[in-house]
Amino acid sequence: MVANPVLAHSVRGNFVENRHRGAICVSDAAGNILASIGDVAAEVFPRSAIKAMQALPIFATGANARYGLAGPAIALTCASHNGEVPHTDLAASMLAAIDLDAAALECGAHPPIDPAARKALFAQGGKPGTLHNACSGKHSGMLAVARALGENPEGYSTREHPVQKRVRQAVEEVLDHPLTEGKCGTDGCSIPTWAAPIHTIAKGFARMATGEGLSAETASAAREIFAAATSHPFLVGGTGSFDTDAMAAFDGRLMLKFGADGIYCGALPEQGIGFALKCDDGSVPAATAMVAALLLEISNPTPEQAKVLQSRVRQHQRNWAGHEIGYIEATEAARLKL
Repeated sequence: MVANPVLAHSVRGNFVENRHRGAICVSDAAGNILASIGDVAAEVFPRSAIKAMQALPIFATGANARYGLAGPAIALTCASHNGEVPHTDLAASMLAAIDLDAAALECGAHPPIDPAARKALFAQGGKPGTLHNACSGKHSGMLAVARALGENPEGYSTREHPVQKRVRQAVEEVLDHPLTEGKCGTDGCSIPTWAAPIHTIAKGFARMATGEGLSAETASAAREIFAAATSHPFLVGGTGSFDTDAMAAFDGRLMLKFGADGIYCGALPEQGIGFALKCDDGSVPAATAMVAALLLEISNPTPEQAKVLQSRVRQHQRNWAGHEIGYIEATEAARLKL
């Protein structure tokens, strides 16, 4: 088996300390691979990078109209948010709309990811709750699906629940690829995550962006989901999030979402293309450098957009004392050309 190429490296002082290998694929909606590097047939867990696909049942069941889940709420269902007040307040309001509260969330609790939000919570004597979980928006949307289906919301995160069966079906439609029981795990927020080939995930994002190959209903929902996320990028991440900063800079031209353990997926709707990448060792900073380098080449960025991307192609690192000790940088190999 040939190892994937080095797409980013970590430098400490004047010496390369870590080499981050990975694979990248750019595809159109028909599945034509427009550019790739590494083993893009490898199956990976897409994790939170496909939250836009996982949100499709909200529309298929009519939960969006029934419970007033408009643009900001739909954006939050796509989010791995920082737990800042706008995120937690919106998740709470989504739950209130379906007569539930944070106790119904099965994602678990962790402190806010945003340092300022975390500090403020502890300064007020507060404790981390499920609303602070980065996936509370997605889970609130899934609970809305349970309500729309008339199902007991308890256990909505389990593989056998009708909600997760709907999610699985939606992802399979978009990917045009079966998700198998033999390649399924549990994500950090407790829902199932299903492995699929990198090139198939890239094709799926192109299908979401264009509607090609999807039913009319799914294509319409995909457009609304992408529009919500790109119109409300702060809700998808938050302060300092690359997803947020990049989508804000591209003003609707870019859909971007990271997933835990070194996954990035997205689409450039005007160009009709989707992309997916996996950093083999799971480093999110390295994966961020890779996708930023990729976007510099394939997105035709303006100078201001290129500036945002360049800030992540090379990321300076500091130690706890504040001293700059090195950087993570994408290699030239990550700069794929169409």
